[in-house]
Amino acid sequence: MNAIDKKLSTDITLGHLLDALAAAPDAPVVFHYGGTPVKAGYHVTEVKAGQFSALDCGANPEAWSEIFVQLWDIDGDGRTHMPAGKFATIIRKVSDHVRLEPSAKLTFEVSDGVRPMALYCAQPPRLKGGSFEVILDARPSSYKPRDRWLAEEKAKTACCGPSSGTDCCA
Repeated sequence: MNAIDKKLSTDITLGHLLDALAAAPDAPVVFHYGGTPVKAGYHVTEVKAGQFSALDCGANPEAWSEIFVQLWDIDGDGRTHMPAGKFATIIRKVSDHVRLEPSAKLTFEVSDGVRPMALYCAQPPRLKGGSFEVILDARPSSYKPRDRWLAEEKAKTACCGPSSGTDCCA
């Protein structure tokens, strides 16, 4: 198989994000996408949860939970970036009405209200200079049979490679 290795997604879960933000509830949360931070007036306009069942192009069944957080990237009349505690409160309010699974994959939908919405996966938040920095990477499409094959090959190499020093492949 002629596989092209690509960066695999660094998806974090909703639980991971909320746990990290709980460490400093007054710290502003600044999302970065496309190399720039969201404007200070950004809004969380929608939070939705989905349970997905699919069949990939190799006829392999797939099932997962995913939570989508929609950000509207606008200026906000002198407002500052949203504090971590306020972001968590919004999520809790949604979870009062919609079942949000903390272990679900987290996807961000971001638009400035002019450009089309784009999908992003989040890197783990980092407390940097008194603010939480959350880097959003564009969500690439995936060829799942190839991705599984690459993961299997990587596992074989890790186990059976010349430097492994183990007999796990015997």
